[in-house]
Amino acid sequence: MDDHNQAIPIGSMVPLTGPSAADGAEFRNGMILACEELNARGGLLGRPIRPIFADTCRQTAQEVVSAARWLIEKHKVHAIINGYNIGPQNSEYEPIADAGIIYVHANTLLQHHDTVMSDPERYFGCFMADPAEYWYGPGFIKFLSWLRDTGQWVPNSDRIAIISGSTPYSIVIANAMANAAASFGWKVCFGPKIVQTPTSQWRDVIEEVRATNPAVLANTHFYAGDLAHFQRQFGEDPMDCLVYLQYGAVHRSFIDIAQEASVGVIVSSIVGLLRDEMGKRFEARYRDRFGVGSTATIGCQSYSNMHHYAVAAAMAGGSGPPGDFEQNRKVAFALRGMIYRTVHGTIRYHPDWQAVVPYPVVTRDPSLGMPHIFYQIQDFRAPLSMIAPEPYNTERFILPPWMSKSRLSAQPAQTDRRGLTNIEQQ
Repeated sequence: MDDHNQAIPIGSMVPLTGPSAADGAEFRNGMILACEELNARGGLLGRPIRPIFADTCRQTAQEVVSAARWLIEKHKVHAIINGYNIGPQNSEYEPIADAGIIYVHANTLLQHHDTVMSDPERYFGCFMADPAEYWYGPGFIKFLSWLRDTGQWVPNSDRIAIISGSTPYSIVIANAMANAAASFGWKVCFGPKIVQTPTSQWRDVIEEVRATNPAVLANTHFYAGDLAHFQRQFGEDPMDCLVYLQYGAVHRSFIDIAQEASVGVIVSSIVGLLRDEMGKRFEARYRDRFGVGSTATIGCQSYSNMHHYAVAAAMAGGSGPPGDFEQNRKVAFALRGMIYRTVHGTIRYHPDWQAVVPYPVVTRDPSLGMPHIFYQIQDFRAPLSMIAPEPYNTERFILPPWMSKSRLSAQPAQTDRRGLTNIEQQ
C-alpha cells in the first residue's frame, strides 16, 4: 500500500505537440487548476494530488500506448485523467486494464461503447466523460431542424452538403449526419466527401460543393487551423448557405486566423463550458490563472474529469495504485452511480457504455444528460454566442453576413422539443 503521507500521482496523456497542441495546452491547464483547487481543500482524503503529464504528440496508437505505460510503470499513477486523444482507437485501454486503474477521457469515440461492452470486467475502469462522436451527426440535424421549425431561419432548399476529414472521428460524424438527414426532411446533395487531412487547401472541394447549391455546408474535420483556412477560402466567394464547422472552430486559434471571415460560422461541442453562474465563475478563475488567451471551454473537460474522479475516489475510501483492482473497482462503482453537475452540464455515465449520456438527442431531461452545445461566432472579438440547446442558450441565431437577408423570417421563435425517436439509440 502507498504511504498515506505521499502525494497521489495522477497521470494525464495530452497532445502538447503536434496538430492538437492548442487543445493539449488547455487540457493541461484544466488538470493543473483542478489539482490546485483540490489540494487547497485538503486533497484526496488528506493526501495531495500530483499531476504527471505525458505528451501524446500526434496521438497515434504507439504514442498513446507508450504514454500510458510510462505513466503506469514509471510513475505508478492511480488514474489517468485527460481530455481527448484522437487516433489510438482504444489501444491504450490494454495496458490500463492490465494495471486495473481508472481511466477517464474525452475521446468522443463510439468504439468505446463496443470495447467496454465486449468485456465489462476487464474494462471496468475505462470511462468516456463525453458522448460519442456519433451523436454529433443526429444532434446537428436536430439543431438545423429546430432552427427551421421555429422560424429562426428559412432555408433556400432542403439540401445539405457534407465534407469530412480523413480521420475515423470525422467520417463517423459525417456518416451519422447523412443517415439522420432524411428523417427530418433533409436531402444530402453532396458527400459525405472525404478530404485527406490535415490540409489547408480547400478551394477545389468548395467549388465542387458550389455546383450543388446547398442550404447547409458542414465540414466535419476538426483541426482549428485547417478549418480557419477553409473558412477564409469559403469567404472569398461565399455561397448562400449556413456553414457548420466541427468542434475546432470553438478554439480561439481558429478565430485568430479566420478573423472577420469567421463571423456567422456555427460550431458545436458535445462537451463545452456553459454560460450559467457555475460556468462564468470557472471561466473567470481560468482566465486569471492562465491569461486572456486561454480557452476555458476546452480546459473545462480535464478540469471536470479530475474533480469528478476525486469525489468518486473519496466516496470509495481512497484511490488505488496499479494492481489494486479491489479499490479501483470501488472507485469505478462510485463513478457509475453518481450524477455529477459540473461547469459543462451533467456527467451521467450509461451503466453499459460507461460513456456520458447526451442531451437532448438521447434524454430530454437536461439534468440527466450533457448538453450538445451549438455556438455561433457573431463577433470575432467577443466570446462565442451560445444559441442552443434550450434551456442553456444565452443568445439567438443571427443570419450570417454572407447570406441573403431574405432568408431571415420575421416569425417569432417557438420551442420545438421533438426527440430523435426515429434515430437508432446506440
